[in-house]
Amino acid sequence: MAAATPWEADRSRPPAAHAGSGPRVALSTASVYPESTAAAFEIAGRLGYDGVEVMVWTDPVSQDVEALRRLSDRHGVPVLAVHAPCLLITQRVWSKDPWTKLQRARSAAERLGASTVVVHPPFRWQRAYARDFVRGITRMADETDVRFAVENMYPWRYRDREMLAYAPAWDPTDDDYRHFTLDLSHTATSRSDTLAMVERMGDRLGHVHLADGNGSNKDEHLVPGRGTQPCAEVLTRLAAHGFDGHVVVEVNTRRAMSAAEREADLAEALAYTRRHLAAAPLAPPARRP
Repeated sequence: MAAATPWEADRSRPPAAHAGSGPRVALSTASVYPESTAAAFEIAGRLGYDGVEVMVWTDPVSQDVEALRRLSDRHGVPVLAVHAPCLLITQRVWSKDPWTKLQRARSAAERLGASTVVVHPPFRWQRAYARDFVRGITRMADETDVRFAVENMYPWRYRDREMLAYAPAWDPTDDDYRHFTLDLSHTATSRSDTLAMVERMGDRLGHVHLADGNGSNKDEHLVPGRGTQPCAEVLTRLAAHGFDGHVVVEVNTRRAMSAAEREADLAEALAYTRRHLAAAPLAPPARRP
């Protein structure tokens, strides 16, 4: 794997992305896997997405701010959010130290003009990180205009056994974070009441990962409308309350039989999202559910 580009402070960084009269709809680069980060920019531009969320993972391009900037310029697709490398397969990406990962994610977001860094709660075995996570996220948020939006996760299940893999909790609404990411595939996997979670997040809901699910033990990330989650109702509610964050399509297209089938799924997800965001009149800006 190629070495990541050092992301030192850049005084000439672009301004943070800002939603205008309504939420921007972005494509997660994870949605095109097993295609590359570069392919995600191309597809997002071709289908008419408003931007991308970069999932930082083992693809060297996802770790390289200059490569990402070139892709953004080439395809006219802004980077609206950066997803820090929090997955099991990214434990060694950028650093073994989780705080260094978040510092580099913040630097990437600042330099690329992204408004949000998405972060998962720590794994339970990351004991020192977990102990200081709530306070540490607050400290980091005080140092930047970028939002650190902590994502709801889910308990791990095997047959009739359940493992609590995240700390302080898989449900971040139990703690005092400044911003949240709502992931509707994760609410399906955790078998949560999605609309109740939206209410608990309240005006701290800053970012949405839009996908669907059927309550399987596996994190499904279905195209919205193909599962049991209230995707349409959440989108309509966001629009009605003047949500000022981004809605990111984060779906699983690994089973697509061709590039054309993958793009058809991503086009369907984009059309679904915009249709339901447009179904309610916009409230005055800066109000959220």
